[in-house]
Amino acid sequence: MTDHDREEVLALCDRDPVANVFVTARIRHAGLDPRRLGAQVWGYFEAGRLTSLCYSGANLVPVAATPEAVTVFADRARIHGRRCSSIVGPADVVAQLWDLLAPSWGRPREIRANQPVMTISGPPLVAPDPLVRPVRLDQLEVMLPACIAMFTEEVGVSPIGPDGGLAYRARVSELIRAGRSFARIENGEVLFKAEVGAVTPLACQVQGVWVPPHARGRGLASHGMAAVVQAGLATLAPVVTLYVNDFNVPARAAYSRVGFTQAATFSSVLF
Repeated sequence: MTDHDREEVLALCDRDPVANVFVTARIRHAGLDPRRLGAQVWGYFEAGRLTSLCYSGANLVPVAATPEAVTVFADRARIHGRRCSSIVGPADVVAQLWDLLAPSWGRPREIRANQPVMTISGPPLVAPDPLVRPVRLDQLEVMLPACIAMFTEEVGVSPIGPDGGLAYRARVSELIRAGRSFARIENGEVLFKAEVGAVTPLACQVQGVWVPPHARGRGLASHGMAAVVQAGLATLAPVVTLYVNDFNVPARAAYSRVGFTQAATFSSVLF
């Protein structure tokens, strides 16, 4: 797909603004030129009508993918070879896609087959933490260790790549500059943090929620998330969403206390 297809592509993405928030945000920001987007977007047509998409970049993300489209996307992905670090999307679609790719792509590092997608569109059910605020750029050095710790704990690998962490540092800085990084910082220590990683006119997606181990069990996550939800609904989008691993019982409980409810189920195949 190219920039000429932008409106048609976005219209398809907007049919499920929560499930497709990541892809929609990337295309709205960078368009469909692979040089700007850092990815290709493949389209599948039936009777001349666009019915399915697949975002192929650092992540492989199917969008509204029918079984017939998944077969075609898998064929194309095999030809290109694995270039992504994960496959992410609706659980049934990811399962079908991975069944087709597994014989040629080899064993993944991990499969997370059940990741509840949760949403909230009204006021949080618990009081927002007044000490959770947008992070300032001069707090970057305080935030970076917390962001690295969260990523490593959540994904299972460090975000510090061959570039010594320059790309990851730039991403953290970008979210701070955009006013989409939130934290409670006391005496130079991050006690809660979260970022809004993707924003569209219809939804925004929270990521990177983290409380240091020694501070867990004190309600920092639920009240911190309430503050992020309040800010997100007020300034970013009418729906706040996130997805969480099913085995992360404390996180799921915290989100439920805030008022999040499950809207769908994702799966991730991690390499």
